[in-house]
Amino acid sequence: MPLDSYGVLAGTLHRHFRDRPETPGSPLRVGLEVDAPAGRHHCAVGLGADGEGPGRGPAGVRWKTLRLAASVLDPVPALGPGYHELSPYSGSGALDHLRHPALADRSGRLPAPLRRLRDRLSPPHPWVRGSGSDAAAALEALLVPGREVLVFGAPSARGLGMHDVHRNQGDPYGGRWWSRNGTWQDGAVLTRRPDGWYDVFLSAFAPQADRTDAEGRPAEEN
Repeated sequence: MPLDSYGVLAGTLHRHFRDRPETPGSPLRVGLEVDAPAGRHHCAVGLGADGEGPGRGPAGVRWKTLRLAASVLDPVPALGPGYHELSPYSGSGALDHLRHPALADRSGRLPAPLRRLRDRLSPPHPWVRGSGSDAAAALEALLVPGREVLVFGAPSARGLGMHDVHRNQGDPYGGRWWSRNGTWQDGAVLTRRPDGWYDVFLSAFAPQADRTDAEGRPAEEN
């Protein structure tokens, strides 16, 4: 089954910090404190660990940053501060790293001259592979205290906050997170710029597939 609950928290960024792992190999997290009408929300963006092992090390996490106009995120920018539950389908405001037209990688099926023109007018944003520390630095570069922020993911079961702020599909069969795969339930962090556009941070873990079926499970390559 997919996530028990999924939505977006809209608020104002109070501060951010790195949650240093207490033991070697434990996941590194970036914490965000976000102010909204219900109070201060504590959000955790898990970015993997810098140690050795599956899904860890230099290629343990992937991320991308991009800039989006508010219109491509409708209806979320108009929802107002607070937590909002989102239905897991296109058009609800939910995000899907692999299906949302503003986030998905480009197919490359255009003729080469048209593809080069498109990429010059709207540069592609490929996934970057690296360590949790590298990903944290990329996220922190977008975090400005006092700016409006959107945090997509799952609400915390205890207290105000958000977690699962990363890709939530494509986990392999037999893995710990297989049962939580689903489409249109991916996490992300967005901050609103003075010009009204949004800086966007997306992340995914190394084992997660880049092609999934209708249930968010890894799709077989043709």
